Amino acid sequence: MKLAQRVLDLSASPTLEIDQRAKALAAEGIDVVNLGLGEPDFDTPEAVGDAAIAAIRAGDTHYTPAGGTAALRQALARHIQSETGASYTPSQVMVTSGAKHALFNAFMALVRPGDGVLVPAPYWVTYPEQIRLAGGVPVLVPTAAEQGHRLTAAALEDAWRPGVVGVVVNSPNNPTGAVIDPAEVDRIAAFAQDRNLWIITDEIYSHLVYPPAVHRSFAAVPGLADRLVYIHGLSKTFAMTGWRIGYVAGPAHVIAAMERLQGQATGNPTSIAQAAALAAVSAPMPEVARMREQFAARRQLAGEWLAGAAPLAGHAPDGAFYLWVDTRGLVGRTVAGVPIESGDDVARAWLEGAQVAAVAGSGFGEPHAVRLSLASSADRLREAFHRLDRLGVLAH
Repeated sequence: MKLAQRVLDLSASPTLEIDQRAKALAAEGIDVVNLGLGEPDFDTPEAVGDAAIAAIRAGDTHYTPAGGTAALRQALARHIQSETGASYTPSQVMVTSGAKHALFNAFMALVRPGDGVLVPAPYWVTYPEQIRLAGGVPVLVPTAAEQGHRLTAAALEDAWRPGVVGVVVNSPNNPTGAVIDPAEVDRIAAFAQDRNLWIITDEIYSHLVYPPAVHRSFAAVPGLADRLVYIHGLSKTFAMTGWRIGYVAGPAHVIAAMERLQGQATGNPTSIAQAAALAAVSAPMPEVARMREQFAARRQLAGEWLAGAAPLAGHAPDGAFYLWVDTRGLVGRTVAGVPIESGDDVARAWLEGAQVAAVAGSGFGEPHAVRLSLASSADRLREAFHRLDRLGVLAH
């Protein structure tokens, strides 16, 4: 019996693969510093958990509307307006089982077979795969390392071709940490309007931006609402990865189409998690600021290490919590018995030789890089950097 071609063509997530490998080694008693998975290492704020417990005790454990409860959709509309200034009605907002699910729904609703979608590279590993699942064609848009991998309208214009219907933007960016310059956001918006394109904006890291970088939401651009699909979620901001709550805002007819799709695919997001999400976005959460402060300190620590880690190259991120490392300086060397020709080789050498788990850049569209997650304590980061230094390939 044959499998469908769509799953045969589907690549596994490299971030999940490296996490599984690191956990397997840990299960064998090996001390692995796992810098692979993009998951905050903090607990969910206590008030959020309390809201979930209260929902269970109140019996709020039944089906909800496919697109989320009315109370949560209203609260998210207010939350988006407070964050971006954009005004959405509850019918223009929908709750999903994580931001990844929101992206999947968006591509399935907007992309027809053969349609092109501009995807800046390096990219989050899931974008091209979901576009292909929808029948579309990812059209990669290179970004320049010397410009910090910040996306520009000029780069999009150079990559555009007939048949392209949309562009994915992700700022702050996973994996590079790049934050698009506010003036460039307006130029990208103008490009999309001139070319009559959808903008699918993934802004899940918007709360993690480090000065002097400034985040400008695409939702804040006047006149863009009829072609904008705004994706966000609670995983990174509120340390709620396991709760699986994302959300999407956009034109009412697009949201209605996505809700029909969700109704036939997964049904509603978990009712208890929705109650928790309502608490998260309805009241101040001082834990969010404390988490940001710790990420900022880790960012500084990682940037200082990388600045002295020749022949590796890179810089501290503008946003998010990843360190994007250019490994081309290691090509031709042998590290921990592994001949280095690509970032995949570097990631293998680091795991085998130093028990430090990083994700190879090939999964993000850049074969000569690795991504280190800073979602680990400062002590564990120092331990990871010390282990890498001991491999003897870094010119400290």
